[in-house]
Amino acid sequence: MTLYVGVAGASEPDPELIPLAEALGGWLAGSGAVVVCGGGAGVMTAVCRGAREAGGVTVGILPDLDRSAANPYLTVALPTGLGEGRNFLLVRSSDALVAVGGGFGTLSEIALALRTGVPVIGLATWELSLSGAPVDPFRRTEDPELAAQLAIEAASERIRELS
Repeated sequence: MTLYVGVAGASEPDPELIPLAEALGGWLAGSGAVVVCGGGAGVMTAVCRGAREAGGVTVGILPDLDRSAANPYLTVALPTGLGEGRNFLLVRSSDALVAVGGGFGTLSEIALALRTGVPVIGLATWELSLSGAPVDPFRRTEDPELAAQLAIEAASERIRELS
């Protein structure tokens, strides 16, 4: 069965996240996963570029109705007209989610995934705390290869549990 791994990340990320996202895309595609993202710039372009260069399939769930706004590395561009509401579609269409870096949109996708039982892997992303105490609801790493491996394992486990 084909695994669908969502990737959440900012359209204007810190520059050091671009090579991490591109490497992540390559590792995910090399593992046979379909990469699902928001279809825009920044982390989304980088992960799609890496996946496509590795021969993978990429799906972008676009916030607007204009396909021409999609990044050029998408295999499939799905316009929704839902704005940030498309974050829910991204999470629900993914067997696991990798959060790369993060603004508030990425944080919302992490929360949606955790709330709906979609496994989350963090790549150089938010470290969460509750009343000052660290909260560890998902694994975090700075290594894109390890993030891809963890996402594939988590997605495979989720598919087994749902079957």
